[in-house]
Amino acid sequence: MALHLVDHPVIRERLTRIRSITSGTSEFREALHDVSRLLCYEVTRDLETTTIPVTTPLCETTGHRLARPVVLVPILRAGMGLLQGFTDILGEASVGTIGLARDEKTLAPHRYHFRMPPALDEAEVILIDPMLATGGSAGDAIDELKREGATRLRFACLIAAPEGVAAFTTRHPDVPVYAAALDQCLDERAYIVPGLGDAGDRYFGT
Repeated sequence: MALHLVDHPVIRERLTRIRSITSGTSEFREALHDVSRLLCYEVTRDLETTTIPVTTPLCETTGHRLARPVVLVPILRAGMGLLQGFTDILGEASVGTIGLARDEKTLAPHRYHFRMPPALDEAEVILIDPMLATGGSAGDAIDELKREGATRLRFACLIAAPEGVAAFTTRHPDVPVYAAALDQCLDERAYIVPGLGDAGDRYFGT
């Protein structure tokens, strides 16, 4: 499986705060932003760069810049919680948005919003969402991005379930998955266990 677990002492500590039922909205948001910054470093570790000349106060030397533009794509609405941490690191990135709602009876996602910057085919595209549960929403989002021409894709999440990882990587074996934790399983409602509850509700205080 193309799963990359991002293990770091600060991530483990912040993830404990995120999971805890006693954490209020402010603490949940702050911890999520911290984790998303650390995730961003790992997700972008192998991005290609090109060399450019740069003048320091002392001399001419060689510097680097990213070889391609970066597009961040949060899945609405919970994915917005990871966006701030990623844009703190990648301030130059463009942002697209995908809205996918899950039918509570069938658990099947359906698209209600899709807005992207131009030239996805030239960009490094990073799909972000806190949870990889059944893998349906993330898989559908990747389908939509591929239809729009994206070819350099990766997916970043906070917590993944084994069932979701298996479903996603079977459907999109070419797209690497980065997660801060791989949890035990899904329950009968397709919630990740032990998980953290509803990430969107906890982030937005609803």
